[in-house]
Amino acid sequence: MNLALHATVADWGAVRAGAVCFASITVTENVNWSDPGAERQIAAAQRAGVRVGIRHYARPGAVGDQARHCVGAGRRLGLFGPGSLAPTLDVEAEGVDDRFVKSWIKAVRHAAGISRVLVYASYEHWLNRLHPTRWADSEVVLWVRRHNGIPGRPGWFHSRLGIHEHSTAPQKSGFRGPIGFDAMVYPFSLEDVIL
Repeated sequence: MNLALHATVADWGAVRAGAVCFASITVTENVNWSDPGAERQIAAAQRAGVRVGIRHYARPGAVGDQARHCVGAGRRLGLFGPGSLAPTLDVEAEGVDDRFVKSWIKAVRHAAGISRVLVYASYEHWLNRLHPTRWADSEVVLWVRRHNGIPGRPGWFHSRLGIHEHSTAPQKSGFRGPIGFDAMVYPFSLEDVIL
């Protein structure tokens, strides 16, 4: 499950009971924005037994500053310890390219002292804009958003593709904002995306 900017879940216990075992929550954007409500969402998800990780929405420029901002917020929230979902870089914004992604991965690894990271983008971005063979090593896991309703089968392949966002959460009581439902892509498992 992934929560975009300002998205919230009212009952994480019900979400976990519905077989959701991990969540990437957008906490930071650019060099200085942090979601003030993220701490409550993270704590509630963790209490419910959901593996939580920080998500950073990238903007073009200032790669090092954005990486340090993400790591600083993630450390304050306890999201770089063992058992957390690896940090996710959301590269949907125009102008965020392969060079940015490669530099961000290097900077986050250095600042946080970790190696595993996730990179999230739409199916169209993976097809037309991004070239993971230039930067996706064995500790990078790709995450594709393609709402085809076939969990774990996005219709696109890369050897590092591990997560498929296959649909959005239904608009019902308890969910607010853009929330995506995800599945692992074989042969990846939850252990492959956890720190």
